[in-house]
Amino acid sequence: MLQKLNIQNYAIIDVIAIDFNASLNIITGETGAGKSILMGALSLILGERADSAMLMNKDKKCVVEGFFKVAGRRTIRQFLKGNDLDEEEEVVIRREIAVNGKSRAFINDTPVNLGQLKELSSLLVDLHQQFDTLELGDSNFQREVLDALAGNGNLLQEYAGVFIKYSKTKKELQQLVQQQADSNTALDYNQFLFDELEEAALKENELEELDAELKLLSNAENVKQQLSAIYFELKDSEQPITQQVKSLSNKLLTIQQYHSSINDLSRRLQGVQADLQDIGDELETIDNGIHYSPGRIQEVNDKISVGYKLLKKHSVHTTSELLNIKDTLQQKLNDILNIGEAITAKEQATKQLLLQCEQLAATITANRNKAITPFTEKVNSLLVQVGMPNALIKVLLQKVPLNTDGADTIEFLFDANKSGRFEPLRKVASGGELSRLMLCIKSLVAKKLQLPTLIFDEIDTGISGEAAKQVGMIMKDLSAGHQLIAITHQPQIAAKANAHYYVYKSTKGDKINTAIRLLNTDERVIAIAQMLSGEKPTAAALENAREMVGN
Repeated sequence: MLQKLNIQNYAIIDVIAIDFNASLNIITGETGAGKSILMGALSLILGERADSAMLMNKDKKCVVEGFFKVAGRRTIRQFLKGNDLDEEEEVVIRREIAVNGKSRAFINDTPVNLGQLKELSSLLVDLHQQFDTLELGDSNFQREVLDALAGNGNLLQEYAGVFIKYSKTKKELQQLVQQQADSNTALDYNQFLFDELEEAALKENELEELDAELKLLSNAENVKQQLSAIYFELKDSEQPITQQVKSLSNKLLTIQQYHSSINDLSRRLQGVQADLQDIGDELETIDNGIHYSPGRIQEVNDKISVGYKLLKKHSVHTTSELLNIKDTLQQKLNDILNIGEAITAKEQATKQLLLQCEQLAATITANRNKAITPFTEKVNSLLVQVGMPNALIKVLLQKVPLNTDGADTIEFLFDANKSGRFEPLRKVASGGELSRLMLCIKSLVAKKLQLPTLIFDEIDTGISGEAAKQVGMIMKDLSAGHQLIAITHQPQIAAKANAHYYVYKSTKGDKINTAIRLLNTDERVIAIAQMLSGEKPTAAALENAREMVGN
């Protein structure tokens, strides 16, 4: 609720501080005293545009502050947390207009933009002015009203969760179908590439090994000749190197007793002899394993030729890279085969979720239909009470494809004169009619919709007498659970106030200022009597006013 409103240097307001009651707050005053200026100042903290022309003193900034009690309001806490603002039981909204026309907004002393300010203020205050028809004509608001009366809250939450899953699953199905179509286009080509690699039957590092083998085969005669020559010198010549080294080693053995280092040198020479013997044996093995084969050369050349063509085709350099490409192609081919199964599974899931959505939406629709008759009957009855005896409201519920709110569109239709021609509210209802209609509707759904502070600016336009009294009674009943602030010219409405504020002009120096004060009981009686019979009320008017206040 709005606990306090401070206004400084706005229009003809120098300084004003208003402490509001938690229930029904009524603001009255003479025409031109500044009641609409109060609403203008209030609209600044609700996110409306600022204008430096509204500065009373052009050398000072304008400041408007609203103090709101928000303890226990979950939506407010979520907003504050989501915008990194301090979470407190009281929210202070401040708007400043500098001399140069620039404005700044603050929530709990933290600077915010107008978008954030409007979002928060919409959760705190519902300002309904005479020609403000947007909310009542808004299809979302109309749907919320009907769903609140139909008790669809929990059902809509369940439906929304299933609908989100359905939409997501349906989108995934569409993506799979598109993926299958795209894959089918490339299927033949990918299969051709895979078959090429499969036919080549390459093994890890095979091309690199074949390249080395080809070099060896191409030089087989020279290699064998050199190996044989080396082997001959090591083991088969008239004086083999291995025998010479052995002889030298034996000579060292004969003199090792004369020097301490000779024994070590002798062992090393024996080791050299053994290594040379092993080298000779391995050379012989290699030589025996090398065979010049024109057939094998041709076979290797053919395999290398195939491999090099594949390397060039796929723009890679190694056998390993070709094998990786083959694995990737295999996976793509497998995916294409598996995608059909995935589509079948996804189709089944989509059908199940669609069925759930349809069943829940059907229940929501049934509940809405049940709520329409009692809702229209109650509203039409209230319209008679508030001075609109010929006005009727009707609810049009039409079937539409499933969406986030069910399977219906909801339109409130209005006939101001029982003509039988119902049109959408936004097209046919006047400002005064809409204000009273809004009051009637909000009085029915206020508790279920958890409406914030309700502010009505001159809701009594075009009514008087019994109709004004009924409007006052409806507002009084509504204020039992909600804070209401209303500007009125009707004594019947003013008499229902829990707190009655009087706006008047005062002279300060050579300037006229708007001021406001909270009236006590005696002052209220006088103010209401003046509303009944003029500036100098009669004794009968005073008595009538006293009776109205007492009731």
